Amino acid sequence: MVLALDVLGTFAFAVNGAFTASRKVRLDIVGILALGIITAVGGGMIRDVVIGDVPPAAFTRWYYLAVAAVGALVAFFISRPPRLLYRSMLVLDAVGLSLFCVVGALKAVEFGLSPAPAIALGAVTAVGGGTIRDVLIGEIPSVLTSGLYAIPALLGASVAVATVGTGVGAAGAVAGAVLCFGIRMVGLRYRLNAPAARHHRDGD
Repeated sequence: MVLALDVLGTFAFAVNGAFTASRKVRLDIVGILALGIITAVGGGMIRDVVIGDVPPAAFTRWYYLAVAAVGALVAFFISRPPRLLYRSMLVLDAVGLSLFCVVGALKAVEFGLSPAPAIALGAVTAVGGGTIRDVLIGEIPSVLTSGLYAIPALLGASVAVATVGTGVGAAGAVAGAVLCFGIRMVGLRYRLNAPAARHHRDGD
C-alpha cells in the first residue's frame, strides 16, 4: 500500500515538476529530466538522510528514478501543455503532495520517530523536492508563497500518524491523503492563502 502510494506520488511530482520548471525557464531535455527527477525524489532523499536510511531509497531501488524519469519525459514531449492540461498539472501537484506527506510520515514512524518529528518529516517529504527545484531555477519556493500548501501536508501527515497502530492504518493513510488533497484543491479553487506578513513602508 505505502509503496504503491510512493510510486504514484513520484510519477505525479515528476510530471508536475518538469512542467513547472519548463514554464519558467527554457530547458533542454537534460534540464527537464534533472528538475523532474529532483522534484520527484528530492523530498524523500532529505527524509531518508535525516532518519538514517542511507543510501536513500531513490538510489537503492531502481524504480524510483525510472518512474521519475518517465514522468519528466512525458512533460518534455508534451512541452507546451494547453490551458486545460495546465490545470491538470495543479491536480497532479496536489496528488503528489497528498501521497508524499502520508508516505513520508509513515516511514519516519517506522524508523522510530515520535509523532511530532514524523509529521514534520512527512511535510518535508511532500514539499522538499519542489523547494529544491524552485531554488535551482531562481524562484522563491512555492511553499513560502503559495497559500495552503504546507498546511494541508502537515494535516494529512497528522492523520496518518494518529492512526498508526489503531488497526485502521491503511484507511488512516488514505484519509490523510484525501484530507490533504481536499484542502489543497479548495485553496486553489478559491485562492485561499495562509496569513501573510504585513508589508511596512520605510518610515512606518
